[in-house]
Parts: sequence; structure tokens; C-alpha cells
Amino acid sequence: MPSPGTTALVILLPAAEPALTAARRVDPALVRPGLPAHVTVLYPFLPDASLTDEVLAEVRSLAAAVSPPADVQLTDLVVTPRFVALAAPALQAVADAVCARWPEVLPYGGRFGPRPAAHLTVAMGGPAEALERVAEEVRPLLPLADRAETLQLVALTGHGWEPRLKAPFGA
Repeated sequence: MPSPGTTALVILLPAAEPALTAARRVDPALVRPGLPAHVTVLYPFLPDASLTDEVLAEVRSLAAAVSPPADVQLTDLVVTPRFVALAAPALQAVADAVCARWPEVLPYGGRFGPRPAAHLTVAMGGPAEALERVAEEVRPLLPLADRAETLQLVALTGHGWEPRLKAPFGA
């Protein structure tokens, strides 16, 4: 579990919230609390205490280079023994650009290689049977579509995840 001071770069996709709601109906513990439906672009990012004006300007610059904002179609459900997700290939270029800018920051601490597939996590952990039930609940909701409009920097505090920066795409 992340500790306070951990940050992440995410893209919120509110239209995917029904998938998380379905997972919560199966077992609320399978859904990470504190953030709405999102694609993680880089986690963990730099520590909260090291977020300088220069870093924030670079995040804004990267987001501005994404033009126009991306239409995201979530059509493919990914189910593994400990994970249910929606593939988000339309956002892979954003994740790749961010990771290329901060190569010293390994996505997910390097657990999934240097270039993990862009995805929206629906459920994580728990027994395989619960994850299969989540998948059964989510499949009828597909496809889900949204428009990715901002890159958001969030930090974990004692009060949960809090936004530090919202950088619009194409601005």
C-alpha cells in the first residue's frame, strides 16, 4: 500500500465509474479507495516533497503536447489471477511520453516492466472466483467511452488522494 507523500499521474475517466460500482457490489475490498475511475499514467511518481515548480511546468508541457484530447473506448476486459482491468490503448502514447520524460521513475516500481499497458484497474486482489464475478458484472457494461481531457497529478495525504495539478491536454 502506498504511504503519504506518494504521488501519481492519472487520467480520470468518469464514464468508467459503473465498472468500479459493479466491482464494489461483488466485494468493496477489491476496489482501491480514494480515486474515481482512472488510468494511471505513472505510479509512483516523484515524492510529493520534491514537486517543484519546474516539475509541475514539465507535467503541464507534456499534457499540452497531447492534442487533441483523446477519445477513449474501453472495450477489452483483461482478467488475470489477481486483477481485472479495462485496456486503454488510446492512452498508451501519453503513458509512454511521461515514462520517457522520467525514465528514472519505474512504473509500478518495475513490477510490470518498463512499459506496462495503459489500463483502468477495476478490481485487484481477492480470490479468483470474486474476480470472475467482477468480470461477469462488467462485461455487459462494455463498451464504455469517455474523453480524456486532463493529466492530473495526485498525492496521497493523511486525508486520502488529493489533486496537486490538473494539466489540460492540448492547452
